[in-house]
Amino acid sequence: MKDYASLLAVITLSVGFSTVVGACGGLLVRNLPHKFHDIMLGGASGIMLAAAVLGLISPAADMEIPGALFMTVAGVFCGAAIVSVLDRITPHLHRIAGVDQEPHSNNSSIAKTLLFITAIAIHKIPEGLAAGVSFGTGELNDIITVSGSITLQNIPEAMVIISPLLAIGVTMRRTILIATGIGVVSMISTLIGYALVSIVSHGMPFILSLAGGTMLYVVSDEMIPETHSHGYEKESTFSLLAGFMLILVLQRVIG
Repeated sequence: MKDYASLLAVITLSVGFSTVVGACGGLLVRNLPHKFHDIMLGGASGIMLAAAVLGLISPAADMEIPGALFMTVAGVFCGAAIVSVLDRITPHLHRIAGVDQEPHSNNSSIAKTLLFITAIAIHKIPEGLAAGVSFGTGELNDIITVSGSITLQNIPEAMVIISPLLAIGVTMRRTILIATGIGVVSMISTLIGYALVSIVSHGMPFILSLAGGTMLYVVSDEMIPETHSHGYEKESTFSLLAGFMLILVLQRVIG
C-alpha cells in the first residue's frame, strides 16, 4: 500500500472534527423543525450510501484478486450482521429525535443519557473504520470519496442529535464535550481501519465490503426510517438522491 501518512492525518482530523462542527451548528439552530431535520438527514443518507457503494463495495468487487466478488458479497452481509447485533444492545438511532420505542436487553439499569451517547458512539465506529479501510483500494479517488462523504454527512447528522441531548437535560458545555468524545471515537476507528488494511492483502475485498455493508445497514435501518417518520418522505427522498448525486459528481470531477 502507498504511503499516505499526510493524507491519513488530514482525513483522521476531518472525520473527527466534523462531528464537533455539526454539534456547534446544532446548538445555534436548536429545535429544528422536523421537515428541515428530515431533509438534512436524507441528504446525509444519500452521501453515506454513495460512499459505501462507489468508494468501498464497487472497488472491492473490481479488485483483481481471486474470489473478489464472493468476498465482496460475504463482506457486505457480515458487515450488516455486525451492526444488527449492536442494535440488540443499543437503541436504534432512527429514534434519536424522540424516545426509543424498541425494547433492548441488558440496558434497563443504564441511565438514559449514557445509553443515548453510547449508541451514537458505537454507530460512529463503522464510519471511522470505513474511512481508514478506504486506503485499501489504493486509489486516491476512492479514498477521498469515502472519507469526504463521511466528513460531509457527519455535520448534519451531528446537528440533529443535539436537540435530544438538550431535551434530556445535558448542558451545552457537556454536549460539546460529548461531541468531541464521539469525534475522538471516529478518529481512533479511522486509524484502526488503516492499520487493518496495512496487514491484510488477499482479503482486501472482504474488508472493504465489510465496511460498506455496515454503512448500508445504518442507512437502511437507522437513517431512512427516521426521515420517513414525520410526514416528509418525499422531501427526504429527493434530498437522499441529491446527496448521492453530489458524491457521484464530485468523484467524477476529482477523478
